[in-house]
Amino acid sequence: MAQSKLLVHPADDAADGVGHRITPASAGWRYVGFETRALKQGAKSKLDTAGDEICVVILSGKARVSAGGFDSGAIGERASVFDGLPWSVYLPPHTAATIEAVSDCQVALCSAPASGKFKARVIKPGDVGTLTRGTGSNARHVRNVLPEDAEAESVLVVEVITPGGNWSSYPPHKHDRDALPDESYLEETYYHRLKPAQGFALQRVYTDDRSLDESIAVENNDVVLVPRGYHPVVVPFGYDSYYLNVMAGPIRRWSFKNDPVHEWMLQPSVNAPAR
Repeated sequence: MAQSKLLVHPADDAADGVGHRITPASAGWRYVGFETRALKQGAKSKLDTAGDEICVVILSGKARVSAGGFDSGAIGERASVFDGLPWSVYLPPHTAATIEAVSDCQVALCSAPASGKFKARVIKPGDVGTLTRGTGSNARHVRNVLPEDAEAESVLVVEVITPGGNWSSYPPHKHDRDALPDESYLEETYYHRLKPAQGFALQRVYTDDRSLDESIAVENNDVVLVPRGYHPVVVPFGYDSYYLNVMAGPIRRWSFKNDPVHEWMLQPSVNAPAR
């Protein structure tokens, strides 16, 4: 069976530490870029933002990001993505930067086109808004790293923790039409991690007309591309799920449409539709 074009596995033993390098060209869309880099203590990795703004999320370990007169200092305090809130750095376009590993670390580079309206800055854990979305087996814990009310031109960045046995991005929703205020067009990547790491999760990506309809088994460090359609996630009992979402489109606003077939579940007082 052919592998889904929406599923991107990490590179095997990349010499430069790059696990993923997803560009608009490789994804077949216009806006979102995503990359992961794993660095050993003392290593330095160069970064040229070109025409993009980039949010550097410290996934684990400690790193230092410098660019011109900007210096983040040594930032990062979690052993893994499941251990608290992230430190991040916002970098504007046309910036030559260096990422230095203060300890062994892993970083994610979340990018989208920009013109250069904002300066480089550190995004502290205290700047990250948190909330729990959903109830019962639909509950998941959201960490808004770079939400739509934060200073950025295109890119939106959010982390989500989903407890074992729960659903996330659910009821299924989509944001693939430039039709504000009802819905915005946003491309999206899901970078998945599992705890324990040998676990897996399932993600379905589908459209109303089923011209796209794929159910994908994802393992630790996999990325799922969501060019359009609904995209719910479920994680089996015994394994917790983390995913890092990167979204971008022509307008920096997250307005979504729930799948009307499943939207009834948001109203607890209403009975399920008859079969």
